[in-house]
Amino acid sequence: MTDTKRKLFYAGLILATLPVGACNTVEGAGEDIESAGDAIEDTAEEAGEEAGEAVD
Repeated sequence: MTDTKRKLFYAGLILATLPVGACNTVEGAGEDIESAGDAIEDTAEEAGEEAGEAVD
């Protein structure tokens, strides 16, 4: 393999792995946002119960 082909091969290999890493990051961020939303919902339900309101 020539030096240029080798560089292109490694560049392509690196570029091919970036989307996989990004998916894990986006998935992790989604899970964090979901858990934060669940915590807010639980807090709102507790506050409603303390105020004597029924929360659906």
